[in-house]
Amino acid sequence: MKPARLAVLAIALVAGGGAAFLMSGGDPPPPPPVAAAPVPVAPVTEVLVAAAELPTGQKIQPADMRWQKWPDDAVVSGYITRKDSPKAAEEFAGAVIRSGFLAGEPIRQQRLARPEGGLMAAILPAGMRAVAIVIDSRGTNSAGGFILPNDHVDVIRTYRDDENSRASGAEVQVSQTVLQDVRVLAVGQLIQEKNGSNVVTGETATLALTPSQAEAVTLAQKVGTLSLSLRSLADSGKAAEPEPAPKAAAGLTVVRFGVSKQQQGR
Repeated sequence: MKPARLAVLAIALVAGGGAAFLMSGGDPPPPPPVAAAPVPVAPVTEVLVAAAELPTGQKIQPADMRWQKWPDDAVVSGYITRKDSPKAAEEFAGAVIRSGFLAGEPIRQQRLARPEGGLMAAILPAGMRAVAIVIDSRGTNSAGGFILPNDHVDVIRTYRDDENSRASGAEVQVSQTVLQDVRVLAVGQLIQEKNGSNVVTGETATLALTPSQAEAVTLAQKVGTLSLSLRSLADSGKAAEPEPAPKAAAGLTVVRFGVSKQQQGR
């Protein structure tokens, strides 16, 4: 057989094999790879936050603050943004912190005060007065020394009842709750709990009072001894519930909510 015929026969065989393969339904070629769509990036705004934990009473410095990116929909009124106040960190330098910040918490101008007066004047709420009362450094009239700044207390006055003392011929002491649910600003010179301390001792406790409360406490100190009764956190803002009078011993004067009553024992 001539070579030309052999070549034609070979080409025919190859073409027939290819046609047979295509007719047999073999796997189709894989589809071309599809590029992944880019993930949309949420718009953000730089907000001024505390670089570390900042306690009450500390003077804030630029190094105590930093800019942090926040989603636009999480920025609320009162946050300080870089686009509105690019030099806020420098402008707030030297201000006194009226209420402490946690690390990463947004800085709010309402919680800062310029120290135009003393430190206590800077952290004292508007309309209130700071009044210091003498307490026992051993804690015998301040819940054993467990009262800390920012706790809420009742103020109790203890004094001698002259009329009942003369009538009974014995010393009669009575107690009276003068104020309820007042905030402790400082114990001694400490205005902020430090290093997890749960016991604070000092010679004075400074309370945040209204003008009329300040007058009542000042008068009470002149005519008796003041003690502080620590309130539970759950009771802050609530008036004390009346308690049933206990069984009194002979000649004991029981006082409930400022009303004294002479009880005779059985």
